[in-house]
Amino acid sequence: MVVRSDNRSAHVKVLRSLGPEGRTLPLQGHVGFDSLPDQLVNKCVNLGFDMNILCVGETGIGKSTLMDCLFKANFDDTVHSHKSPGVEISEHIYNLKEGNVKLRLAIVDSVGYGDQINKENSFKPLVDFIDEQFENYLQEELKIKRDLVTFHDSRVHVCLYFLVPTGHSIRSLDLVTMKALDKKCNIIPIIAKSDTVSKSELDTFKANIMEELRDNDVEIYTFPTDDETVAEVNKDMNEMMPFAVVGSREDVKVGETTVRGREYPWGVVEIENEQHCDFVKLREMLIRTNMEDLREVTHRKHYELYRRGKLKQMGITDDGAHPVSLQETYEQKRAEHLEELQRIENEMRQNFVNKVREKDLELKRNEKELAAKYEGLRKENNEEKKRLDEERKKLDDDLAALKKKREDLERANAEHANGQNTKSKKK
Repeated sequence: MVVRSDNRSAHVKVLRSLGPEGRTLPLQGHVGFDSLPDQLVNKCVNLGFDMNILCVGETGIGKSTLMDCLFKANFDDTVHSHKSPGVEISEHIYNLKEGNVKLRLAIVDSVGYGDQINKENSFKPLVDFIDEQFENYLQEELKIKRDLVTFHDSRVHVCLYFLVPTGHSIRSLDLVTMKALDKKCNIIPIIAKSDTVSKSELDTFKANIMEELRDNDVEIYTFPTDDETVAEVNKDMNEMMPFAVVGSREDVKVGETTVRGREYPWGVVEIENEQHCDFVKLREMLIRTNMEDLREVTHRKHYELYRRGKLKQMGITDDGAHPVSLQETYEQKRAEHLEELQRIENEMRQNFVNKVREKDLELKRNEKELAAKYEGLRKENNEEKKRLDEERKKLDDDLAALKKKREDLERANAEHANGQNTKSKKK
């Protein structure tokens, strides 16, 4: 207490020496936390961004051409044939830079989609690919030493589904595939090569597509309307879905200007003319306005749904009322695993004992059969031997009788001969 009193009195003396108002310290600059967004932006810009686009559509429908037009680049344009035996996934990664913003763009193409006669499981490679990317991200999260900041996020952020411009209704293959993908990624339906149908047919086709999607409970991506700055334009764009687009890598001249478009005998279709197609609207919504929302929805909705299901398979549950203890879950799963191993071991041991018992019974049964067969053969042999002995004795008797008869005959012949000799001498 004495020390505290001395310190306080000394502090008061210093303040009195500085004057009635004390010493004024001028601020060297603005002090506050409103610079946090700038810090976050700078950090994100330095790290760069990932954007992964899955293009689903038939071969030759214009997927690669549209990607070139969207990002004003010349990406890999590998020509694929229509003779693929199954659906394959082709992924290409490009490092783009616009201003000081770096973007790692992954374009995933569905090679051979819709080219087979049997299209029953055409969507399965797509689903497997998306789940594989989710699994890679989940495994990185579950690591003891993880680095999600620099980890390459390969999850599919948006699926551009290219619809064939039939002008009437959506095909069954498209409905089945989009239904299989709607809980796994953000689907944006696109009517490709829309310049092949008339304006009236295109409006009817759009209405039929949206009606069939609603009737079949296919959930497509809707642009967010919670942000006031883009709420109105996003609402208008949601009503224009699906986008009818035209892609082209050719530059054609319209008057004195050169535009990107397609030239026909009757005129030129400009891909950046909103009166001709919805390409500009798609580019604005996909890249300029809602790219970050696509990434956020992928992480917050689709990946979260996959993560929950995967953790439930691992035995980690959370009812919300009781906190989940990973140690208890691990011990429980370990005990269940050991119990399962013990059950399998006991089952295998019991199966082994049963097989040995069955084999032993089979051997004894075979031994009895062999013993009975041997006894039967022995009796047959004895009987055959007895029969042969009897026949031999009979033959010996017959031989003795024959020999005696021969001797008698020889003796009779000898006597007859002697008698003849005697008669001849008397004469």
